[in-house]
Amino acid sequence: MTDHHQLIPTSSGIDQDEDSGAISTTLGNMVAGKLSSTAHKILVAAFLLYSTIVGYIVAVQPAGSGWRYFSWHPFLMVLGFIGMTGTAAVTKKLGGYKNTKLHGILASLGVFMAAGGLYVIYHNKEIHGKEHLSSTHAIFGVVTMAGVIMVMLAGGIFLHPDFGVDKTNSTIRFAHKWFSRSVMLLAWVTCYLGLRKHLTDEPAIMALFIVPLVVFAPMTLI
Repeated sequence: MTDHHQLIPTSSGIDQDEDSGAISTTLGNMVAGKLSSTAHKILVAAFLLYSTIVGYIVAVQPAGSGWRYFSWHPFLMVLGFIGMTGTAAVTKKLGGYKNTKLHGILASLGVFMAAGGLYVIYHNKEIHGKEHLSSTHAIFGVVTMAGVIMVMLAGGIFLHPDFGVDKTNSTIRFAHKWFSRSVMLLAWVTCYLGLRKHLTDEPAIMALFIVPLVVFAPMTLI
C-alpha cells in the first residue's frame, strides 16, 4: 500500500532554508555597511538600552558603593562613547541627507556627554586631592577625547551636508569614516580599562559589559 504521506510535499525545509538565508543576508548587509530601517531601529534600541542599563550598573561599582558624584563619570562616558556614538554610526549607514544630519547631531551629543564625564572626574580628583593622568585609563581617556573632538570638528567643518566646505571630497569622507570608527573602538577599550582597573573585575559584570560590544562591533565598526 502506498503511504499517502509520502506524496504530500512539505515546505517546512524550504521555509527554514529561506528564513536562514534571509537572516544571513540581513546580517551580511549590516556588516557590509547596508542597513534596513528595521535593523536600524533594533540597533538604536539596543545601544540605548545597553548604555543606560549597563552604564548605571558600571556607575555604582564597586558593589555596595551606590550612586555618588563620581558615578556620573562612568555613566556619561558609557552613554556618550557607546550609546550616542554607536547610534550615530548606525544611523549614518542608512544614508541620505536627513540621516547624515542626524548622525552629526547624535555624535556631537555623545561628545558633549563624554566632556561632561571628563569634567566630573577632573573635579572629583580635585576635591580629593588626587593626581591627574596617573593611569593608562586616564591617558587613553584624554587621547580619546581629543580624537572625538577632532572627528566632530572635521565632520562639521568639511562634511556637513548644508555648509561643509569640502563635503564631496571622497578622500576626506574616507578618512573621516575610518578615523571615526578607530576612535570609537578606542573609546570602547578605554571604557573597558576604566571598569576593569578601577571599578570591578567581577565576571558577570565584565561579561555584561563586553559581550554586547562584541555583537555590536561588526555592525558598527566595519
